[in-house]
Amino acid sequence: MTTVSASPGPRQYVQQLRLRSPLSSRNYRCLLNGFHRFVAEQATDRSISQVTVRQWLVDRSQAWPLNMLTDRARIVDHYLDWMVGQNRLAKNPLAELRREYGQRTTRPVVKALLRPDFEAALEALRPLPRFGSILGPAMRDHVLLMQAMGYRYNNQEERLLRLDRFLQVRADLSGQPLTVLIREWTNTGSTPQHVLECHLAGRTLSTALARLDPTVKTIPWDKRISQQARQLYRRPYIFSDQEFLRMLETALNLPSPLSPLRPRTVHMMLVLAYCAGLRLGEIVRLNVRDFDVDNGIIEIRLSKFFKSRRLPLSDSVVAALRSYLDVRNQAGAPTSPDAALFWHMQAAGRYSRVRAGSLLTGVLRRAKLKPTPGRGGPRVHDLRHAFVVNRMLTWYREGINPQVHLPYLATYLGHRDINSTLVYLTITEELLQQASERFRRRGAQVLVDSPERGKA
Repeated sequence: MTTVSASPGPRQYVQQLRLRSPLSSRNYRCLLNGFHRFVAEQATDRSISQVTVRQWLVDRSQAWPLNMLTDRARIVDHYLDWMVGQNRLAKNPLAELRREYGQRTTRPVVKALLRPDFEAALEALRPLPRFGSILGPAMRDHVLLMQAMGYRYNNQEERLLRLDRFLQVRADLSGQPLTVLIREWTNTGSTPQHVLECHLAGRTLSTALARLDPTVKTIPWDKRISQQARQLYRRPYIFSDQEFLRMLETALNLPSPLSPLRPRTVHMMLVLAYCAGLRLGEIVRLNVRDFDVDNGIIEIRLSKFFKSRRLPLSDSVVAALRSYLDVRNQAGAPTSPDAALFWHMQAAGRYSRVRAGSLLTGVLRRAKLKPTPGRGGPRVHDLRHAFVVNRMLTWYREGINPQVHLPYLATYLGHRDINSTLVYLTITEELLQQASERFRRRGAQVLVDSPERGKA
């Protein structure tokens, strides 16, 4: 149980947030003052406990919809964290619940506290231990071995963790052969992608177990499972130049009254994705030092496959980056070499991959290139596919043999070899026409002049 001193905490807290909108500042103060009034009415000593917080949530749930309640509870949660940092509060009850039940955000805790059986609901939030199943130690040792050999092994680790969580809730399968465990896990889903994920995890684990016990049979590769899953993959969408220009215009007109730099940031992210083929994760990890203004080069550090590369940029992209840096400096962004190139005012100082993806997806929707609801339509990663196709088209138009330059393109994209690059090579009608025209100019005459053809 903790007590809040009778100080103007809400006013000082809102002032240090430096909210741009006076209306937002007033709403924050009203919310936090109302929370203080409720605490004073419920506890004569003005104490804040988990019981008091739950009473406030239940009371407010009668007046506010769930989304509004969880959003405002998050504001209260951050405010109480600030109070703890100011030594005005011994501990934040919501933060204590988040830590105890392994939650990164406030929303799951709030939803659990609103349940009549809130204690059971909170307990259900508690995450299962990593690799806590009967086969968990073998999985963990295999992942550590592969990482020690230099592999990141992130995707494989996630698959094994999903299998581990399934085994922890199905203790009745203890002692069954691995093939039976994989079959039961596969039966929990029906999509070809789920079947493939289960198959890949089973093969990985069977290989690891076979190294320890030669009597364990490895699960053979089933090509049919992979083909069925691949058939459902969405075909990449290749943006036209007109569509990309529409996206750029939409990004610059993105409504963002509280963050004036955001439209230019999203615009620059689109330019790097479409004109340089950068992955979204590479874009958000860029720092100020990674752009060499004088030489027009951008450096990508330790990306996929632990690769780093230095990429020359076109004059138009360099000009756009210089313009963005000018606007960025005017917005008061830090200019130190380690500062995020795509900076914002939140505590992290940079956009996360998820947040950047959400903003770019929003641009696709506003530009009428992607349906408003659902996951259908073009994806942000399709910009990278479009970069590859456009580069191939440019080579064809300039009379350059693309086959010879594919290794350079693979290096530019950060691929291990050209096989990965060929995955991005979507055959469009224009690309097929250019390839056919090149064949007509260079190969058709050879066939006409062939001695064997004359004998026929």
